Amino acid sequence: MWQNTTHDWAATVDRAHLARIRDQAALYAPNGVLHLVLEVISYPADEALDTGSGHCLVTLHADGSVSVVDDGRGTDTRHDADGAPVRKPVMATPDLRFFDVPDPPMLADGHPRRGMSVVAALSSWLVHTNRRHDGSWTQRYEHGLPTTALVPIEPDATTGTAVHFLPDPDLVTASSVSARALRAGAPPPLTLEVRDERSG
Repeated sequence: MWQNTTHDWAATVDRAHLARIRDQAALYAPNGVLHLVLEVISYPADEALDTGSGHCLVTLHADGSVSVVDDGRGTDTRHDADGAPVRKPVMATPDLRFFDVPDPPMLADGHPRRGMSVVAALSSWLVHTNRRHDGSWTQRYEHGLPTTALVPIEPDATTGTAVHFLPDPDLVTASSVSARALRAGAPPPLTLEVRDERSG
């Protein structure tokens, strides 16, 4: 029997969960875009704490999208009784460690951490690219719903996770996102680099 520690691996997409986030966007992203970026950064921060080091590049793109790329081990997979990897669109279901728990950890903006499903649900689109030693793939989401399968990609001898997303302007406020605010969400041993491609 599997123990669900991060996501319910029996479910693929939780539409009610995603709709709940979108209906209460101000609750789940109280600081707008900044909160969403901090939600993403918290995962490579966890990875760096677990492994002892890590690097993360945040790019603020000219089109309003944000990408967060880390050099960790990649998003984990489960394995069935025969040892075969089992993969699912993890951003379309709640992270059980942070959602509907009594005392979720706080992010650097002073608001609760809820997990990647918040970012996916409140983004017009999100592309998750995952590189692990046991396989690499990518998947696209729109408003939290996967619009492609897990598409295999050629390995490049690296590992890590890339999350590129466009916050939905109808749901998320365009809050100030500064390098200083983002670095507050990246405690050592994670090193964080910010690349700002926005005009002005």
